[in-house]
Amino acid sequence: MALKISLPFFLLSLLVLTLVRAEHPVVRRRSRARAFIELQCRTTLYPDLCVRCLSYYVSNFTTTLSHQQLAQIALKVSLERAESTQAYVTEVAMELKQRKAKDYRAVKECLDQINDGVDQLTNCIKETRMIKENGTTSNFPWHASNVQTWMSTALTDASMCMDGFSSRAIEGKKKAIIKAKVLNLEQATSNALALFNRFAARYRSSHVNKPKV
Repeated sequence: MALKISLPFFLLSLLVLTLVRAEHPVVRRRSRARAFIELQCRTTLYPDLCVRCLSYYVSNFTTTLSHQQLAQIALKVSLERAESTQAYVTEVAMELKQRKAKDYRAVKECLDQINDGVDQLTNCIKETRMIKENGTTSNFPWHASNVQTWMSTALTDASMCMDGFSSRAIEGKKKAIIKAKVLNLEQATSNALALFNRFAARYRSSHVNKPKV
């Protein structure tokens, strides 16, 4: 009698265990994409931030990510951070323009740097779209050099943003928020540049330097 009772339970348990282990193909591919992101982010200066930012986009991919796709996503993340910072600093600048001319000038200098950074990152994204993922292109060194130059400039813009702030330049809370946003932007851009450099090196070795038959 005990055997009759336990057998259905055993079969049910076996079925549940099989279903748990049988991971859906899409979920499995997304897991591989996340593993790829974690591996590549190890080459950046801020790997934890890199994984957090890029993993958000894993759900959009049902196939394995390429190095080029990852570099493009990282650039997109950096541009989003730049635009968010731009919006906030613009808001603060408009408030100060009406009542504190000296403080406004300090914030405006920062805003000018951020505006330039947004332009540089926008150019980077447009430029990466001109790089073919498969096949050779004699224009690759030109495209890659442009992206690396513009990203380096965007990094410099972010680091210079705070230079015009004095200790009395705006109220503490807003200044702290600007600093946090700029720091996040700087780190995201640094990560994006590292991932693009890694993609560029792999592209050169597999395409540009490929011997002609």
